[in-house]
Amino acid sequence: MRKIIAFLLVSAAITFGQIIPYDYNLNNDRLNKSLDKTPVSNTAERILINGETVWIGTSKGLSKTINKGNNWQNYFGTKEFEKEHISALGYGDGIIWSATWHYEIIAGSAIPVGTGFKYSEDDGATWKSVPQPVDQQGDSSIVYGINILRALPVTVPQQNFCYDIATTSNTVWSVNFAGGLRKSTNKGASWQRVVLPPDNLNSIKPTDTLKFSLQPSPGKFGPESYLNHRAFSIYADDDNTIWVGTAGGINKSTDGGVSWQKFNHTNQSKPISGNYILAIEKNEYDNSIWAATWKAEGQTEDWGVSRTTDGGLTWDTFLLGERALDFAFKYHGTKGNYTGADIIVATRNGLFRSTNNGSTWIALNSVIDINSNVKLETNTFLAAETSKLNDSSTDFWIGTDNGLVYTNEKNSSWDGDWRIFLASGSSADNTESFAFPNPFSPNKEKIKIKFSLMEHSDVTIRILDFGMNLIKTVIQNASRSANEEQIEIWDGRDEFGNLVPNGVYFYRIDKNSDEPIFGKIMVLM
Repeated sequence: MRKIIAFLLVSAAITFGQIIPYDYNLNNDRLNKSLDKTPVSNTAERILINGETVWIGTSKGLSKTINKGNNWQNYFGTKEFEKEHISALGYGDGIIWSATWHYEIIAGSAIPVGTGFKYSEDDGATWKSVPQPVDQQGDSSIVYGINILRALPVTVPQQNFCYDIATTSNTVWSVNFAGGLRKSTNKGASWQRVVLPPDNLNSIKPTDTLKFSLQPSPGKFGPESYLNHRAFSIYADDDNTIWVGTAGGINKSTDGGVSWQKFNHTNQSKPISGNYILAIEKNEYDNSIWAATWKAEGQTEDWGVSRTTDGGLTWDTFLLGERALDFAFKYHGTKGNYTGADIIVATRNGLFRSTNNGSTWIALNSVIDINSNVKLETNTFLAAETSKLNDSSTDFWIGTDNGLVYTNEKNSSWDGDWRIFLASGSSADNTESFAFPNPFSPNKEKIKIKFSLMEHSDVTIRILDFGMNLIKTVIQNASRSANEEQIEIWDGRDEFGNLVPNGVYFYRIDKNSDEPIFGKIMVLM
């Protein structure tokens, strides 16, 4: 069994570029106009729908649309958001919440750093900032019922950022990786740490006599360390019923976050597939709870999806081997009188859908934009949300590492037209281009090189190494029609079909007799 001695496996975070690090281990203004054609980033990791407003959390800040993506308000580069990434979104009591973070190079390693929260009470017109919750050095104990427990103070924002947000009446809840579960009743002015069971206890309540430390890693109280104190996901069913996912299982409270019962892979006869919980959602049709249950440490654990229909007493497992990241549900019938629901699961290996409550699953096939004919070529799906409309159709918003996807489905599965929103550096500029995802890992993905053509052109694209030596000719004198969204793909291989090693590369775009356009690509395996 692998010992956990650090908060973050840095190599995984870097491999996926700007994507939120999903390992449980401890180790100029952009807005020069009011509306943009697309979000700023192609990495769409969080989606929240509130009425007609769709909020997208990306590797380049927060974006919103109120007209199904016809135009976008982007907050990247503003005074409030600066150039932070978004790791979580939440809504409640008329307030939209977003959590921010970035990487910092510390002792030669890239470490995720939480930078707090931004919240708006007027639908994004103005924003207020809340610092990342941290403890004072003397915050070394916490009162829980009849107990005074030792608590390891988390005093720095490094390896301490918000993965998920939930709201109950007058309370916002945040799961903060190293900082664990916290709540605020005054809009983030102060935060209270919430005690969850340690790894060796299946439940806690205030009247229990307890002897353990609130400690997510070895620290001032010795080698004591609990995976269940590293929090990653949360779902608030109501003011009393709260579900929290950690690196040690699923925790449920029915008294507003005071007492807790823990479900993991080893303490039930029909358990969850794995103890590392990346997402928790509710199917409103049958009130079932669905969780993205990844493998943590146990030899018998597995990646997959777990569902309970009896409040957590037993679990059914699906899609074993898949690394799920988010859930969405297409409801049939009318709200309050649903007759069924399709389950949609976003995973790192595709978007899966079940129309029979999990008995069978079908992966989404090719997605092609109705206007540009651009094809979605990633298999990494990060987020999914739906919205049922008054005409009984359903809007689908799907986040990937290579673009944001939208469709409106009227009847059968995926019967609507697809739209793919790709960040457009300058839609009317014939001299700019960019590549994404960047950095990229050729053994997992391909990189897209995007540029614009104002007129029909013969295009050549070459990949060069740091010494400007030719590595690969992607296309040569290829005829391309005028289009603002030209995209060509490089698979990370040289002229002989070999994967190129880690390093910095350049691409050169030649169009007719125009000046060549250069861009930089970073390869990280």
